[in-house]
Amino acid sequence: MNRPEMLARVHARREAWDMLIIGGGATGVGMAVDAASRGYEVLLLEQSDFGKGTSSRSTKLVHGGVRYLEQGNISLVMEALRERGILRRNAPHLVRDLAFVVPNYDWWEAPFYGLGLKIYNVLAGKYNFGPSRILTREETLELLPTIRTDRLRGGVVYYDGQFDDARLLINLAETAAEQGATLVNYVQVTGITRDEEGFVAGVLARDVESSSELRIGAKVVVNAAGPFCDAVRRFAEPDATPLIAPSQGIHLVFDRSFLPGDSAIMVPHTSDGRVMFAIPWHGHTLVGTTDTPITDVTLEPRALTEEIDFILTTASQYLHKPPSRADILSVFAGIRPLVRSGDAKSTATLSRDHTIHIDRSGLLTITGGKWTTYRNMAEDGVNQAATLARLTEQPCITAQLNIHGFHPDASTFGPLAVYGADARAILDLALDEQLHPALPYRAAEVVWAARMEMARTVEDVLARRTRALFLNARAAIEMAPAVARLMAHELERDEAWQRDQVEQFTALALNYLV
Repeated sequence: MNRPEMLARVHARREAWDMLIIGGGATGVGMAVDAASRGYEVLLLEQSDFGKGTSSRSTKLVHGGVRYLEQGNISLVMEALRERGILRRNAPHLVRDLAFVVPNYDWWEAPFYGLGLKIYNVLAGKYNFGPSRILTREETLELLPTIRTDRLRGGVVYYDGQFDDARLLINLAETAAEQGATLVNYVQVTGITRDEEGFVAGVLARDVESSSELRIGAKVVVNAAGPFCDAVRRFAEPDATPLIAPSQGIHLVFDRSFLPGDSAIMVPHTSDGRVMFAIPWHGHTLVGTTDTPITDVTLEPRALTEEIDFILTTASQYLHKPPSRADILSVFAGIRPLVRSGDAKSTATLSRDHTIHIDRSGLLTITGGKWTTYRNMAEDGVNQAATLARLTEQPCITAQLNIHGFHPDASTFGPLAVYGADARAILDLALDEQLHPALPYRAAEVVWAARMEMARTVEDVLARRTRALFLNARAAIEMAPAVARLMAHELERDEAWQRDQVEQFTALALNYLV
């Protein structure tokens, strides 16, 4: 992907695009893949970087959702389990099986959770990731050597999926580009245009890098702006009733010693009614998440003190060595665009189903849902958008479409496994300098991100092309000057740009420290 080339396409085009998508997260990029693979002419605009918001800040799970089973939402669980299987098949370099252990401290927990997880397996059908079973105390300790042993009776193990959310999103953007879509980051939509009958006919936008203004026509405009979707709707309908009830979730990252094995912990009930996970991820331990209703939606949400304390307290109830604030390497927050429900008492009980809403102006908004079901959401959204735009009906092919980087055995590439088939080309760059002793990232990955993945800032590289900021914020800050230097050479920037980038990134990264 090359941003100047993508932007040149936008400036050169005179006719209306078949479909214009606002939002470069999982839903928007997923729709770009789907629509382009059907042969539609697609433009996607993202106000910041791809995945800057919710889609890089998940719990890193591709899962059916055990909690939704308990809530009785069987249809969502079955949809998610099916999509989980499809995603593992289409992106094996990024999605892998992971064993989850539910530790049992009361006599009734093993039969209770054991039965529920058996049902979970049955619902997965041919997309099953592995059989669940009841564990003895010894077997539980073998899988979770750092679990609290006081009163431990045993456990239940089941299997779900794990992935790298931001890396998957970048690979989806590359897939969309390969299918013919035009995608541009750092272009902010500032308004909606209408035709003589008052229906949406396109958008007004601003290129953040050059400050140039754009007026772009489209047969249908899709609002896939996640937590910002209500703000986009107000461009077309200033009095629009809000569709979403935003909720914030945070995660804490520790070193691997807190969870040294290859299994995760699932806590089925916390004091706020959510499931909590402790997961091995990129050589670290990730623990989350919270569910806090919020009113202000920002691109950089910040963890609240009470959220951090909640996770530390809950984790200490299950880990032999209670984690403290001093152990936190990074803390990150994300905002869920949950669909509103009039009778919901808390955001934890709101459905994770997606919804499609068409305003009187013809603006199509798709919101809600979850990462695991992004492909199904995209198929539904493109079907509706194509009908609205009166496009020639074409079948969806994404269930069988390999995602960019597809490689059946990417683990052979070691730390570069998340790049899949691209790993060999990165190795061929022969830039082996390790950027920080605490993390595996190398100079070649920075050059690759700027040259092939539309990374435009130091933050793009350290937060989303690599995951340095999310794994170890202090190490990421120390890496920033070297990353800026490598990017400046690739993007033809001067020393002033380098200094500005390091300053901006450092200021942002301090918010990931406690």
